[in-house]
Amino acid sequence: MTQSKNHSPEVLRNAILDLLNNLQPGKSISPTEAARSLSGSDERQWSRLMKPLRSVAVEMAQNGEIVILRKGKPADPSDFRGVYRLALVSGNDASSAPV
Repeated sequence: MTQSKNHSPEVLRNAILDLLNNLQPGKSISPTEAARSLSGSDERQWSRLMKPLRSVAVEMAQNGEIVILRKGKPADPSDFRGVYRLALVSGNDASSAPV
């Protein structure tokens, strides 16, 4: 099955950043919001993006571009499980984010 749109890592990265840059400071997004912004509300479509989105988010967090949050706190991007959210790096996050 061929996807009609190109969801390269760069497209996924831009979707995450576009959503985060439109938020009030201190707010976060669910990765499903980024997937839905690219594929619409059909779960069969956006759910296919969840694994690639997670990989891109992990890379972005490791590069210091965003923070991955678990239960409202920064998580180690190379070692987290379960439900997570994405946020822009703020002064607070940079000092408390695991390396």
